[in-house]
Amino acid sequence: MPNYFFIAEFEKDFKKLEKRFRTLKDDFENMKRSLLEVHYLKNTPLPANALVDIKGCCGEKYKSQKVRKFACKSLKNLGNRSGIRIVFVIEFSKNKDFKITFIEIYYKGDKENEDRARLLNFINSKKLI
Repeated sequence: MPNYFFIAEFEKDFKKLEKRFRTLKDDFENMKRSLLEVHYLKNTPLPANALVDIKGCCGEKYKSQKVRKFACKSLKNLGNRSGIRIVFVIEFSKNKDFKITFIEIYYKGDKENEDRARLLNFINSKKLI
């Protein structure tokens, strides 16, 4: 089972979006179970572009990725093309355990891309590089 962590900025972003999209909490838990855990624990292949590496922010022991296929029930009839993006860093260890830290969640209608400064600040503060 992966260990999940959240930075303070992510929690703030999440609360803000949750006011607009009431099902976000349940949708987020579903994404962790059906996307991240299935992929990383069971090595199940994912649909194309479901998870995308963030270029320039990956190393030997970690990957920075963005969830692009996120189904939000509040955004009806869009399925996994809701426009909600989730940025996270996954750290791998030698015993095949891993830790996922959520960095940012945003709605693509509000902003186009992830906050690279926030992501790099997290990576540098954890000395992952």
